[in-house]
Amino acid sequence: MRIMLAPMEGVVEHHVRDILTRIGGLDGCVTEFIRVTDQKLPYKVFYKYAQELESDCKTPNGTPVRVQLLGSKPEPMAINAQELVNYGAKAIDLNFGCPAKTVNAHEGGACLLRTPDRVYAIIKAVRDAVPREIPVTAKIRLGFEDRSSYMDNARAVEAAGADELTVHARSKVDGYKPPAYWHYIADIRAELKIPVVGNGEIWTVEDYLRCREQSAGADVMLGRGLLACPDLARQIKARIQGEDYTPLTWAEICTMLYRYYALTTPLYCERNCGNRVKQWLMYLSRQYPQATVFFEAIKRKTTPPEIEACFQEALAASH
Repeated sequence: MRIMLAPMEGVVEHHVRDILTRIGGLDGCVTEFIRVTDQKLPYKVFYKYAQELESDCKTPNGTPVRVQLLGSKPEPMAINAQELVNYGAKAIDLNFGCPAKTVNAHEGGACLLRTPDRVYAIIKAVRDAVPREIPVTAKIRLGFEDRSSYMDNARAVEAAGADELTVHARSKVDGYKPPAYWHYIADIRAELKIPVVGNGEIWTVEDYLRCREQSAGADVMLGRGLLACPDLARQIKARIQGEDYTPLTWAEICTMLYRYYALTTPLYCERNCGNRVKQWLMYLSRQYPQATVFFEAIKRKTTPPEIEACFQEALAASH
């Protein structure tokens, strides 16, 4: 079994990848998408989203990182994939699942699932452009307006030469509303020869076990569930392997958050320095009641001294 960290745009940047892979249980990560239009992108754009290019495309603890591209035209996607490989990328992932209206309005992400031929053309162009030893993978949803085209798109991915497919078990219109339709992934796994990774609505070990059964496969990609429960991958593997494991305490989570705050504070103006922590707390509140209390205390704080004081209070209360 493999557990991957999902490419959540605006959330899972390199600091988050570092922190979550240090906790353990993850076999790989995918970067936030890099938007491709008609131009060859400069290195600084690639580096902004994939700072692991400077470290053999691995997080500090050695977890492999794939670089994700999102675009609508085969030739620019192929050219930029070539550039990424020249800069050290070890694997290229292609985004056909983003449901954001702004992305779909510019013919990127999930809207391409309306036309499996375009999915095929983009993947084939990238596959032909990069060396065979560089894996080319893709992520899709079950469709755009509905789920009727899921198998056509899955077949297009494999026929174009992709090495692996990740399936978010909802359509674009479904968004992130429960449930995830994991049984469609079982159909895809039965049809395709390439590895298929399941994704969507896995918040707990029990969710994973249900997904594993309904999707007829063990490999999964975790997104929001891993932000809500940062050691979920470790919990899953411990259960499957029959090992004893004690989940992270709130004190450990609070210390993790403080480290994240220290890492990200220099990247933002003073007024926005706590925004990423507040965002993560909203996910954590699903698993940890203390996160809700912390969020209520910090949500209107904007300056570093105010946020620091909230952290010190939360850290003291957690021990």
